[in-house]
Amino acid sequence: MSLAVADTGAAAPLSAADQAQVLAVVERLRDLPGALLPILHAIQDALGHVPAAAVPIVAQGLNLSRAEVHGVISFYHHFRSEPPGRHVLQLCRAEACQAMGARALEHRLRERLRIGFHETTADGAVTLEPVYCLGNCACAPSAMLDGEVRGRLGADALDQWLDDCGVAR
Repeated sequence: MSLAVADTGAAAPLSAADQAQVLAVVERLRDLPGALLPILHAIQDALGHVPAAAVPIVAQGLNLSRAEVHGVISFYHHFRSEPPGRHVLQLCRAEACQAMGARALEHRLRERLRIGFHETTADGAVTLEPVYCLGNCACAPSAMLDGEVRGRLGADALDQWLDDCGVAR
């Protein structure tokens, strides 16, 4: 069965290429049990975020309401509705990292980047996101930058990591 392109309402329209990718993901994965999460992950992997204009396409493909799809996107911290910065920095907020200094790292990042969680720097360089476990508890506090996990981070090591990526101070 082929999906028709759904009316996206007030959402910014998808480019033809992005629309084709979303449709292909839905077609490929919709018969999986519990297909919504794998579809949303695949869309975010392909586009960097789950655009609002993809919601009606996903909803139609899975015979769900737009509200059900949006509810899942907004519930899970992992999903982004806006494109991320050139670098995505995730700071672990789980108990082990909190106990070992993650709050001080969060404060340092907020000062340096001048943003909070779920925000992107004005120059588009970094998106800061909370994550609730990186599986690196023995090396707390931990963060992940562009898919690379590092542990035992102090403020100076975190600054150096960002410097090495060309993130301005």
